[in-house]
Amino acid sequence: MTSVREDHHREAGAADEAREAEEVVPPTGEDPVARAGSEVIGGPLGRFAAVGRGGWWNPLRVIVLVAIGMFALGMVQKLPCYDSGWFFGANAQYSHACYSDIPHLYYGRGFADDLVPYFDHIPDKVSGGMGYLEYPVLTGVFMEVASWLTPHGGTIQHREQIYWLVNAGMLMACTAVIAVCVARTNRRRPWDALLVALAPAFALNATINWDLFAVALAAAGMMLWSRSRPLAAGILIGLATAAKLYPVFLLWPLLVLALRAGKLKAWGAAFGGAAGSWIVVNLPVAFLAWDGWSRFYGFSQERGVDYGSFWLIITQQTGISLDRTVVNFYAAVLFALLAVGIGLLALWAPRRPRFAQLAFLVVAAFILTNKVYSPQYVLWLVPLAALARPRWRDFLIWQAAEVMYFLGIWFYLAYTTGGGNKGLPMDGYHLAIAVHLLGTLYLCAVVVRDVLFPERDPVRRDGSDDPSGGVLDEAEDKVTLGRSGHHARHAVPFAGPEGAYGPGRPVQQPVQWGVDPNPPA
Repeated sequence: MTSVREDHHREAGAADEAREAEEVVPPTGEDPVARAGSEVIGGPLGRFAAVGRGGWWNPLRVIVLVAIGMFALGMVQKLPCYDSGWFFGANAQYSHACYSDIPHLYYGRGFADDLVPYFDHIPDKVSGGMGYLEYPVLTGVFMEVASWLTPHGGTIQHREQIYWLVNAGMLMACTAVIAVCVARTNRRRPWDALLVALAPAFALNATINWDLFAVALAAAGMMLWSRSRPLAAGILIGLATAAKLYPVFLLWPLLVLALRAGKLKAWGAAFGGAAGSWIVVNLPVAFLAWDGWSRFYGFSQERGVDYGSFWLIITQQTGISLDRTVVNFYAAVLFALLAVGIGLLALWAPRRPRFAQLAFLVVAAFILTNKVYSPQYVLWLVPLAALARPRWRDFLIWQAAEVMYFLGIWFYLAYTTGGGNKGLPMDGYHLAIAVHLLGTLYLCAVVVRDVLFPERDPVRRDGSDDPSGGVLDEAEDKVTLGRSGHHARHAVPFAGPEGAYGPGRPVQQPVQWGVDPNPPA
């Protein structure tokens, strides 16, 4: 028998879920592109739609199933390589645009020979002179676990195929985690996670490398921050940084936002959690196997100008070979300047920016200034973009640019490895690079516009402040620059005619940001 207290908690939880379901903002009610696209499945949600009202088909389950379905389609796209392209000649995996690092590194980084990452030196004839695994520690653990699950019998081709399948299954689980975390970061807007689930560039790049593991950890960290759990969020961000470098940059927008809101104690908890979890993961390996542990950081510095970056266009168009130390310096300076600019924007904007907006901008700044912009780096940005700018038109423009680049890099490699008989020549590839750089810059520009003109921000049009901000949400400003801070503490939605989010629901008119809704008499 259940106790009265348990029954009360169950009833309260059901009431909270019902209230959240009633408050959910369907994209078809506010996004013209989503509304038009919904005609394929019967049109926008109506007043009596059952989705999100206690039925099995709630938004979260729908989004996760769609994300898994798209991931599966991405796996199907790799089928020509799975059958032969990865194993018989280098050109086929490029001409079919189905390349993946995963099967190649099963043998090339010693997993096929049961070498322990970071501790065992990989023979040069196997690693091509790399010596040790060039990935951060938690990604190395992910790769090693997948190798344990891969049967060691049969031919090396068969084992590489199974290794890719095992990794794909683990990365599919990461995809489900990402979808859940994005949907739960802003409880009133779970459908925004469909942007992640349906992103074509996400599906195409999902199994190229192991980036989704770090993306899942970072997404979980952002979700915990939105729940006002800064220490737990910091721990997840630290773990994500132990899998890939970019999540550490999320701490910078949190710092400037916490400074503006006077919430530095919460930021300190997040920073302490991030530093602590990163140290716990990395210190034992660094202490016991320094050469292997430091290989990732050494390789990052030694790597020259590479695919996807504007640096590559400069070097190939001018014929000037830029020294990697020079590129490292200028790339670091450019990123630092942009990061400072983002920090000043956060303090100067008329309304404190949302965490997701600045998180997207700082990660995009890192990618855009880097000496390499690999196609799978788009995976870092997709969840952030869905939270920063949940509008289908802008998102699809950016995704179209990324899909063009996805095809461009593989067709360029098909051209260079195939003797110029087929594929995309250098000038065409440079155009593809320019398109995907401009696509990312376009989305950055739209996000910056939303920061400077908060009434254009789709998340804030209903009166919300910062649903992903956790302790920052609806907080008073303490430190600002310029004229920022001379506004109402949070948005006040204006009543309007019916029809905003479906029949019978009130329109939320654009909020008059910067105007006190209750001026003194």
